[in-house]
Amino acid sequence: MGTNLQLTDWLPTTKKELEIRGWNEVDVVLFSGDAYVDHPSFGAAVVGRWLESLGLKVALVPQPDWRGDHRDFTKMGRPRLFFAVTGGNMDSMVNHYTANKRLRSDDAYTADGKSGARPDYATVVYCRILKQLFPDIPLLIGGIESSLRRLTHYDYWSDSVKPSILVESGADLLVYGMGELPLKSLIENLQAGKPFNSLTNIPQTVYLRQKTETDSTGVVRLHSHEDCLNDKKKQASNFRFIEEASNKWQADTLIQAIGDQEVVVNPPFPPMDTATLDSVYELPFTRLPHPKYKNKIIPAYEMIKYSVNIHRGCFGGCAFCTISAHQGKFITSRSQSSILKEVEKLTQLPDFKGYLSDLGGPSANMYTMGGHDLEICKRCKRPSCIHPAICPNLNTDHQSLINLYKAVDALPGIKKSFIGSGIRYDMLVQPERKNGGKQAPAKDNHAEAYLKEVVYNHVSGRLKVAPEHVADEVLFLMRKPTFAHFKQFNQRFEAIEDQRLNKRGGGRQQLIPYFISSHPGCNEVDMATLAVETKKMHFKLEQVQDFTPTPMTLATEIYYTGLHPYTLSPVYTAKTREEKLAQRDYFFWYDRNGREVIVRRLHRLKRPDLIKRLFGPDESRR
Repeated sequence: MGTNLQLTDWLPTTKKELEIRGWNEVDVVLFSGDAYVDHPSFGAAVVGRWLESLGLKVALVPQPDWRGDHRDFTKMGRPRLFFAVTGGNMDSMVNHYTANKRLRSDDAYTADGKSGARPDYATVVYCRILKQLFPDIPLLIGGIESSLRRLTHYDYWSDSVKPSILVESGADLLVYGMGELPLKSLIENLQAGKPFNSLTNIPQTVYLRQKTETDSTGVVRLHSHEDCLNDKKKQASNFRFIEEASNKWQADTLIQAIGDQEVVVNPPFPPMDTATLDSVYELPFTRLPHPKYKNKIIPAYEMIKYSVNIHRGCFGGCAFCTISAHQGKFITSRSQSSILKEVEKLTQLPDFKGYLSDLGGPSANMYTMGGHDLEICKRCKRPSCIHPAICPNLNTDHQSLINLYKAVDALPGIKKSFIGSGIRYDMLVQPERKNGGKQAPAKDNHAEAYLKEVVYNHVSGRLKVAPEHVADEVLFLMRKPTFAHFKQFNQRFEAIEDQRLNKRGGGRQQLIPYFISSHPGCNEVDMATLAVETKKMHFKLEQVQDFTPTPMTLATEIYYTGLHPYTLSPVYTAKTREEKLAQRDYFFWYDRNGREVIVRRLHRLKRPDLIKRLFGPDESRR
């Protein structure tokens, strides 16, 4: 594998590549904001291969030039069925800008990391060009940029409330979430002779129609776009219905009016089964960038080229995260045999040295987990299965994951497999209650055995976890466990690491915690407390970030509206650049250059106690 590949082993990206295949016409032309890497971690490659597996001729145009004469949009000709557009693996605005709205100097999804290969709001820009050039050809959009902008949403970068991306793009249909099942249904309908514009009942799709007053059962009418523009409370209250519908097994249809039209969001498909997910990952990916990028480095590919994804979905429901909004909270896991087959293929790559960089997913340790009684899950509308406490119906047994790790490591050609995805540690510890008692012990979920397996065999010097904050009020808003969970996890990690060193020797492994500043509900005192608590635990923070509002997250709705969508009560959020930078400074309390500023602020906040704990009694008396 890797050395005997032909150009035809990739999806065609040029007219010449169509001619090599003897194709005069394709069924679908797919445009992507990313460079073309034929790997199952890249959404455009998955969609292209999936459509190909359904019997279609598919061409892929990566990062088309939207300036100039638009020849990239016409070079593949008119597709027989439709054009498809994705902005790429990331929202193009997150890809382009920092949390402080500064333009990034690089793009991990572009050859050699160069910036400027895609426009702002890439999906909208590509669609408008296609509609101008081919007004009569159906246009389908999908991917995370479209998925999370499917209804009225706050856009941080323009500081405005935008309508559904269907309105701005002019596209005919939107597929939200992971696209395989809706795409299969769409293609089956088209192959049966149904016209594209008649396909309005496919689950997990969104379309525009003229406003109507009659609704069938199972419909929730949201506040209109215009109402949301004029009333933040209505925008906030909409979000609760949207989030619950995204995470329900059996959801209602959502309808939102805009002008004389309305956006219709069909309910999602039930979670994909294991056999179907296996079939996706067993499509004939080369796992390599297209040959057009020869001698160029695509940073995002370098990060994942030796990794294997073992499941989809995340039931954490973190307030600032888009994973459950896009993939859903229900876990679909690949079979162990499918994962082992992919690892075996990976070992055949010519430059593979025996080390897997990650055997994980959206969260490292949710493999095969789900409800003991699925009927309870089907009635549930909680956005998180583990917040504010782990659902008693949730199976958190880690044994199948331990078995998988051992089976992978036993394969010829594998020297070591690392866990690069973050671990959800609240499923591994039961902290003491503040009243001195202990929580009722969970039944054996092999948590200790799992943590020991990870620490002994799967850490590349550093294990990533994401406590995100130390203040329990902020953590509750984040839908994260209390800081007591992290403290206990840190103790367990250190104890197991001591055992490992006594038995095996070698260098000491580190726990690397991730933290966020300026999250809704977080103030300067909370950040100073974070500095104090992490100092006490001897952490000098490296993995930190300022909160970035992204469409369709709970935290973004709070940031924009100032209200919690589930209670409609007000929540403080740092918004100005000065407020946000002030919070961020506390991450780096140990930098002497910033000490005087922090001391001055804490004096102003009348918190000499925090100054004393950070810098000693002399500073607190100044």
